[in-house]
Amino acid sequence: MRESAQAGLSYIRAHAAQLGVPSDFHKTTDIHVHLPEGAIPKDGPSAGVTMITSMVSALSSRPVRQDIAMTGEITLRGKVLKIGGLKEKIIAAHRARVRTVAIPHENEDDLSEVAANIRQDMTFVLMKEIGEALELALLPPVERKTDHPRQQPDLRRRVALRVPPPVVPRSV
Repeated sequence: MRESAQAGLSYIRAHAAQLGVPSDFHKTTDIHVHLPEGAIPKDGPSAGVTMITSMVSALSSRPVRQDIAMTGEITLRGKVLKIGGLKEKIIAAHRARVRTVAIPHENEDDLSEVAANIRQDMTFVLMKEIGEALELALLPPVERKTDHPRQQPDLRRRVALRVPPPVVPRSV
């Protein structure tokens, strides 16, 4: 998980202008990513796409669509890599009534493992680069209010990203 977050920050720093993020965000913003462990083990690398999307959203004031799910490991250059456990992740998304899922392009063959009725209910977006996920997931920017003391230019901003625990399929 930590490596995914660090890779995400490195990518955002390198592409800040293209992402609509202030180029000096790392000097003016503290970022704390909290992933409560609980009783559910976390699959770190496959959260890379989601982590970058969350961080870009927080730093650019662009909200994330609530009707999609995404998974994929990322590289420092923004490539989206194949992940494991795709079938289980798709089933969990389907049970949560999410109908659009962004997955690594390299996982396309793994879709055959998912039941046909689930595949028919869903739309799969195949990604090769993180930019494809950001384009799909991020909405237009929301105007910030500048009268709040924490948002004044001379103070450091704190961005806390709270990633909810994943939806775990229940046994039937």
